[in-house]
Amino acid sequence: MRYFVTGASGWIGSAVTRELLSAGHEVTGLARSDSSAAAVAALGADVVRGDLTDLDVLRDAAASSDAVVHLAFIHDFSDFLTSVRVDREAIDAFASALEGTGRTLAIASGVAGLVQGRPATEDDMSQVPNPRADNAAFVLSLADRGVTPLILRFAPSVHGTAGDHGFIRTIAQVARERGVSAYVGDGGSRWAAVHRDDAAHVVRLALEAPERGAVVHAVAEEGVSAKAIAEALADRLGLPTASIAPEEALDHFGWMGRFFGQDLAATSTITRERYGWTPTRPTLLADIAAGGYDVPDRLSA
Repeated sequence: MRYFVTGASGWIGSAVTRELLSAGHEVTGLARSDSSAAAVAALGADVVRGDLTDLDVLRDAAASSDAVVHLAFIHDFSDFLTSVRVDREAIDAFASALEGTGRTLAIASGVAGLVQGRPATEDDMSQVPNPRADNAAFVLSLADRGVTPLILRFAPSVHGTAGDHGFIRTIAQVARERGVSAYVGDGGSRWAAVHRDDAAHVVRLALEAPERGAVVHAVAEEGVSAKAIAEALADRLGLPTASIAPEEALDHFGWMGRFFGQDLAATSTITRERYGWTPTRPTLLADIAAGGYDVPDRLSA
């Protein structure tokens, strides 16, 4: 199979690209810069130059592939609606190229906002307004247009020992800058987690058998408490821990304060049963202890 992968040089996308290539598939990766192109080529994939706004490039690449794996997203929370709009326009381009073919359009999504009071499952749909979740719902509707949808819901922490610039690294940066590793309230809120290599493995399994289900949960740990995350970072960075009142979270954590106090637990029972997937890589706390989130003395610009 030939897969067209957006975000192929990114944290998750590069792992997915390696996983697909190691299984004998062919991969074409989208690259918006010389450095991204070099990274994709170094993985052994073909390169298509462009970004998510180059809709003709996206349509052509999708049309010449057996499936699209759309993992790229503009993570600019200062202008989130624009990021979602760009994402939807890219999805529309893919849909127009794949319509009536039965080929798979897989997109990255998450577990935030699905349910409250219990871990989210693959059968849950968003219960709160979420424009990115609306994009996922649109992809599911493409089944009526002859496109096979696949929603890849990743845990809020897709971790590893080097190169992760996601949520946990941001929390680690804040801890070093503030001189304290903090959590919100009593620290009981939980985040689902998965090692990126485990995530890449289940993505491949789902791509190879999309008829088994339209929603995949790349979740290895149902929920790691915010207090446990803060304590692990404190041990690694040599800092004290502290509780931050919910009303002070934005001031302390910046934009991350909107997320760190949320309970984002999720299960992957259905995914494991459908695909025979068993996560085997280190846990989030193990990766923190191994130095995966050591950071510079100051927050990056």
